[in-house]
Amino acid sequence: MEILYGLHPVEEALRSGNRRFDHVCVARERNDRHDPRLQRVIDACRENGVRVRPESKDELTRLAKTAGHQGIVAIVRSREFLELEDLFEGPEPRLLLALDGVEDPQNLGALLRTADASGVDGVVLTERRAAPLSPVALKASAGAAEHVRIARVVNLVRALEQLKVKNIWCVGLDERGTSSYEAYDFTSNTVIVLGREGDGLHDLVRRTCDHLLKIPMAGRVPSLNVSAAGAVVMFEAARQRRSLNGALSATSLPTVPPRKEKKGLGS
Repeated sequence: MEILYGLHPVEEALRSGNRRFDHVCVARERNDRHDPRLQRVIDACRENGVRVRPESKDELTRLAKTAGHQGIVAIVRSREFLELEDLFEGPEPRLLLALDGVEDPQNLGALLRTADASGVDGVVLTERRAAPLSPVALKASAGAAEHVRIARVVNLVRALEQLKVKNIWCVGLDERGTSSYEAYDFTSNTVIVLGREGDGLHDLVRRTCDHLLKIPMAGRVPSLNVSAAGAVVMFEAARQRRSLNGALSATSLPTVPPRKEKKGLGS
């Protein structure tokens, strides 16, 4: 069993239909008239046949391991992750996100929220040396994590090589990249690869990428936080894809050409 806490995470888990709920605990001290959002989630629980149990705020804090539970804690079955192959399903062009050892659960949650908002088709996470999809990360995603298709892999380099076989370009974000992210064409099958806080991409992951892109910085700070940098690039990819869809609105999207065997900037 896992813990979900907070209004958005619990509500979105109910909406997604991907979680099996055991029961939901709500603060016994709540005031329905002063907290309509909490009452809306309680009503959704009852509509979905989920048991609602009143508990003290202290008990909710004990369960959530934080006082920031907003008066609601859900006990749910553990999430089942997808296989990498599952992310190949669906129409092209595909836009994926791969995280190379992001360790801060707040950053993980923020990136999953952005992935959902920008229309990313799937996210690749590593099983080791990375932040787990914990209650903190789920809360930081504001519930968006429940709607994002997530695959977990043991070896990210091997996973990227599998994506290449499927004609998906691997694009790493790195402050040492020689091209600006704005100059890259994200309208073909692409996986955006983001590195860990402070150190960026691992060397082998960097060398596996077809291209390395950077975000030009006008100030004195050389780089952005990984969640902010990821948001910049994901929404640029979304903008380009919207423009492509608008230009081709009268016709169907063309078939994406296969990857050409050539060395990229990260080779």
